[in-house]
Amino acid sequence: MHSGDLSNIACRDLTISVPGRTLIDSLGIELGKGEFVAILGPNGVGKSLALHTFAGIRPAQTGTIELQGKPLNEYSRHEIALGLALLPQYTEDIFPATVIDTVMIGRHPHIGRFRWETKTDREIARQSLEQVDLLELWDRDVLTLSGGERRRLAVAQVLTQSASIYLLDEPTNHLDPQHQLDVLKIFRGKADNGDTVLASLHDVNLASRFADRCLLLFGDGRWEIGDTASVLTGETLSKLYATAMETVPWRDTKVFVASG
Repeated sequence: MHSGDLSNIACRDLTISVPGRTLIDSLGIELGKGEFVAILGPNGVGKSLALHTFAGIRPAQTGTIELQGKPLNEYSRHEIALGLALLPQYTEDIFPATVIDTVMIGRHPHIGRFRWETKTDREIARQSLEQVDLLELWDRDVLTLSGGERRRLAVAQVLTQSASIYLLDEPTNHLDPQHQLDVLKIFRGKADNGDTVLASLHDVNLASRFADRCLLLFGDGRWEIGDTASVLTGETLSKLYATAMETVPWRDTKVFVASG
């Protein structure tokens, strides 16, 4: 996938529905290089469906997804996998496999059909495990890992894919506070180096800390996007989550507390 003057990924007039209900109506956004955008909203508003639609694994009711200004459906799945990585909300391990073998799955788009992985592929996998503090467990069976360790392994697998667009569905799921911060710092660093990150989050304060912009989904078709500082207010968040959210000064910034 080539870099170009256009934003990495965009949607035009995108509508996402479930039976009897429109979750997102006529969404139009462009995500530029070097941007970290958080998706916020209560359960069931379409955060996961939006990410799956952006990744091209779920059709939209209307609208198009574009990569580098070209419709997503004009790319092969292999081309998409070279430039776009999706971290799903849940991952399952059905068969025994080691940590290193599991993280190496992320290299598959870069390895030809009749090739074995190279020393470079293995080094990228090793670095990804090191980033999420799992390198010492490289030879462990994934079925013996805790939920948090398995989540970090899924993050490492996505990092091993070496994409330029990262779609992350609740990347901090199952993680303790320190590892939540560590993972989001990794992807903040990716954005700072020119990649594009779109992540659904439940923690408003983490979004406030790491995201450049926030996309708010209300679940009834309405949506709002804007700079994090301007979009995240007590009034807007109270409407979004249908509960009172208060803004509390903290150090040189602010935090949001549910008080309803």
